[in-house]
Amino acid sequence: MTETAADPAAGKLAESIAKAAVLSEAVPHIARYAGTTVVVKYGGHAMGDADALAAFARDVVLMKQIGIHPVVVHGGGPQIGRMLERLGIGSDFVDGLRVTSADTVEIVEMVLAGRINKALAAAIGAAGGRAVGLSGKDAGLMTAKRLKHTRRDPDSNIEKALDLGFVGEPAGVDTAVIDALGQAGFIPVVAPIGLGADGETYNINADTAAGAIAAACKARRFLLLTDVAGVLDEDGRLIPEMGRDRARRMIADGAIKGGMIPKVETCLDAVEGGVEAAVILDGRMDHAVLLEILTRSGAGTLIRRR
Repeated sequence: MTETAADPAAGKLAESIAKAAVLSEAVPHIARYAGTTVVVKYGGHAMGDADALAAFARDVVLMKQIGIHPVVVHGGGPQIGRMLERLGIGSDFVDGLRVTSADTVEIVEMVLAGRINKALAAAIGAAGGRAVGLSGKDAGLMTAKRLKHTRRDPDSNIEKALDLGFVGEPAGVDTAVIDALGQAGFIPVVAPIGLGADGETYNINADTAAGAIAAACKARRFLLLTDVAGVLDEDGRLIPEMGRDRARRMIADGAIKGGMIPKVETCLDAVEGGVEAAVILDGRMDHAVLLEILTRSGAGTLIRRR
């Protein structure tokens, strides 16, 4: 029988000491991040789990309480797909991008800027925070342009333009509303919908939107939550940190492939746009955001300019 098992008081003391050690480690990180902006892209399978959402909301509220200005940008692809299916509207994909007709973009906006956005804001409110749900269309936050997507024809080797409809990419970001909300004690929650020059509504990839917002905010950190541990090396081991040159070399060599390529490229765009560092980490991990911000070891793969 161990000493802690025989003596409940000793067990409680050991638990208290462990908690004190965690707090001691966190203090310098709290001081470092106080007053800075951290943009978190929230998505993946964790979005569909009520317990995971509540835990994420508590972590975001804690960030705000210790002086960090979190900005949450969310996705919602699976929820959009389910709503389209319920309404009997077909949905096609090209290279992982949803072809978005005029009818489809209305549903996309309804799901992203309505149901998901307000549910996430409500979860943060239930955790003790004050969240304001926005889309990129609010206060000129994000202007958009039609995404130009091409595919090389295997027979002719000619690049051909593909029409994806109302799929957009950021054309500009005005952070005034985010800055005002953050300074007033609110947590902005942003749906990746943008407004075109002629008033069109565009569906923007959530990773891309979050990276653009992080760059415009000159965020201290851009945290991209996904469903994998981070970037893996050729032997399947997590890479804790990498510079821009190594990341681009691994993409060129094929070591980074598939769906990880656009995520890494989004992080590279963010750090080249002024973010101190971007991190790809597993959103399914308990307290992933806090582990990255408040511990020495962090979580996931951190990407810097150098």
